[in-house]
Amino acid sequence: MLRLYDYLDSGNGYKVRLLLAQLGRPCAWQELDILTGETRTPGFLAKNANGRIPTLELEDGRCIAESNAILWYLAEGTPFIPQDRYLRAQTLQWMFFEQYSHEPYVATPRFILKHLAADSPRRAELPDRLARGRAAIAVMESQLSHHSFLVGDGYTIADIALYAYTHVAHEATLDLSPYPAVLAWLGRVAAQPRHIPITQRPA
Repeated sequence: MLRLYDYLDSGNGYKVRLLLAQLGRPCAWQELDILTGETRTPGFLAKNANGRIPTLELEDGRCIAESNAILWYLAEGTPFIPQDRYLRAQTLQWMFFEQYSHEPYVATPRFILKHLAADSPRRAELPDRLARGRAAIAVMESQLSHHSFLVGDGYTIADIALYAYTHVAHEATLDLSPYPAVLAWLGRVAAQPRHIPITQRPA
């Protein structure tokens, strides 16, 4: 059986949990506390030398790191990845956008505010990060103003990748009310079959 090393509050881990649920694939789940160094132990570093979650361990013991790489591995050959070459490239385009233009400016402020002390020097990063977060959400708003989903009007792993942290953007003090198309898209994603909330602990 697959085994997912994860942290429940992680949006990156949630991407994988959500896709697994929607695929109906069973998976053993092991939570590691990223705040107390459980991903820095020799045993875990042998599985992922970068010491980060999520990490997916395959049935044969090989491991895959990086949330979007895990999504691609799990979704290959399913409707969650388009067959059309151009749409596949667009799926990757949005997944790269998520990691480089969205996650550092939506997920990181959320982490700072939820998990670091009120006097943490990292709070000084927030104004710039949040401004860039709003810029990233505006890019999504532009696309979603004309499309039901991010790629080809079908629900794909690009939507899963960007939904994970966008739907909890309020926890980063990012107000989504100026982005009605994004809000409508969040509702469409939440309405997909076998959707699970980020707070649902796998059995």
